[in-house]
Amino acid sequence: MTEPVLTIKDLSVVLSRDGRANRVLDGISFDVAPGEIIALVGESGSGKSTIGLTLQGLLPKESEPKISGSVLLDGVEIVGAKPGVLRAARRQLVRAVSQDPMGSLNPTMTIGRQMRESGVGDIVDWLGRTGLPDPERIADSFPHRLSGGQRQRVLIAMSMMTGPKLLIADEPTTALDVTIQAQILDLLRKLAREQQTAILFVTHDLSVAASLADRVLVLYAGRVAEIGGVRDVIRNPAHPYSAGLLSARFDFTSDRLRPLPTLPVERSRPRDATNACAYAHRCPIVQEDCTTIRPALRTVGNHSGAAACLHAEQTPAATDTSRTRPLWPESVVQRSAVALELFQISKGFATGAKNFWGVRAPRPVLKSVDLTIRQGECVALVGESGSGKSTILRIAAGLLKPDSGDVSRVDKIAPQVVFQDAVAALTPWLSVGEQIGERLRPLGLSAEESRRRVAEAMELVGLDVGLMQALPSELSGGQCQRAVVARAVVVPPKLLLCDEPISAMDVSLAATTLNLLGDLRRRFGMAMLFVTHDLAAARIIADRIAVLQHGELVEDGDPDALIAAPKAAYTRALIAAMPSLHTELAQ
Repeated sequence: MTEPVLTIKDLSVVLSRDGRANRVLDGISFDVAPGEIIALVGESGSGKSTIGLTLQGLLPKESEPKISGSVLLDGVEIVGAKPGVLRAARRQLVRAVSQDPMGSLNPTMTIGRQMRESGVGDIVDWLGRTGLPDPERIADSFPHRLSGGQRQRVLIAMSMMTGPKLLIADEPTTALDVTIQAQILDLLRKLAREQQTAILFVTHDLSVAASLADRVLVLYAGRVAEIGGVRDVIRNPAHPYSAGLLSARFDFTSDRLRPLPTLPVERSRPRDATNACAYAHRCPIVQEDCTTIRPALRTVGNHSGAAACLHAEQTPAATDTSRTRPLWPESVVQRSAVALELFQISKGFATGAKNFWGVRAPRPVLKSVDLTIRQGECVALVGESGSGKSTILRIAAGLLKPDSGDVSRVDKIAPQVVFQDAVAALTPWLSVGEQIGERLRPLGLSAEESRRRVAEAMELVGLDVGLMQALPSELSGGQCQRAVVARAVVVPPKLLLCDEPISAMDVSLAATTLNLLGDLRRRFGMAMLFVTHDLAAARIIADRIAVLQHGELVEDGDPDALIAAPKAAYTRALIAAMPSLHTELAQ
């Protein structure tokens, strides 16, 4: 049999923050064969990215990492290795592709020069292999001149031209639209097959895992919950956590009339998590022995892999049978009044090129766009990166002025905005309570009344009131997103603008956020513009979907009707590019 490229045995990692030790990985064991693709899935904080950083010897020194166990990479022991050994491993054996390719590229150097410094080989040929058009021009370009999808493919070419034994792909398609995502997945699949490169693919999207991976490894709280063939794990999950992740995912078949199912909420944690199942406090089938015995990975009858569950045979099917969930409440707002109207909006941005007269010619981004949203209505705006979605949102928010056209808002009141990066949207040195309460200042409320209103807003979005004095750095990503939403609705706006608010979230947190926004817009009768590249999310949240291509609206209609019978060829292409568990597993 072929020797594994990577063998991990009983890997544990402890990181320290503010003098407090945190066990991030706890006894991880698995191996990866040449040409094999393993998808690491799990919620944020489960330890997926920490595995990749450990393999590269790149854990932050300020966190005082303590590593135990063994990591053999092509026969080289990584744990406890000297710096020179780690540098050689990074140079010769392992390469990484991150979620943000711009952070991995030098903005002051052309792509060709960076690739020459990274390895040997025909640069133009490698760029061409990734499907990049006009690779000669790409090689002479600086990173900021390329789109996100182009930069991601450049980074893959740069990584693969060195012939690595292992490629670590950490959420490389999360921020990409579905058509570019499909191209990246095809490219990785091809490279693994042709070069026999082993790939660790970190993702929170189970549909992506199903379309790409040979095996799936499910992580929870730094432990392996389940591992097995992709079809085994997804069709017959043996761990309740795996089943919960699958039930929480949403697609074109999800029930739009009811809130989405989510993972069980956290109850009281075991006092000693070392001698207990880490998932016991959330598990729907928890029994007394789950809180006193740490389950080891064992084979189970429903698939060929293994699961760390004492009662795996009782794991519920990963299907949404909860028809008992209540229907969405009807909004009391009459949709006769207009909340937002964009009329013949055009916008362009100057490029680096100058015309004959030395004037920088504007590149058109929006071309005579008409869009109307009525009170209480939610419209999802979908399209590829660069189609103009975020430009429309910024114009609607008053953050950009159109070159031509008119913008009308209800009562001429500025809308509230929920951005994709919730952490960056919060002021790091102000407490959560202070930032939520900022919008109450014009009301002239007393300190006691303001605190009561802030507490009500936090409870409304499911944020613990005890976090009122916490700084954003003390919150998780999901908690920061809830704080941003609480700030937006502490004084309920007539119009809420959401710019890709779930694109970087794991499946359960994304479902929870969609449920929260759906409930709030109905409760307050808010109009909403929801910008996304996820058609499944658009179908769940919106009353209408508007499709934007190259700055022009090509289709607008009821979500189910638009997805079932799209009129525009571009819409059909977007739908065809959406990864689907049903489609992938049927092949």
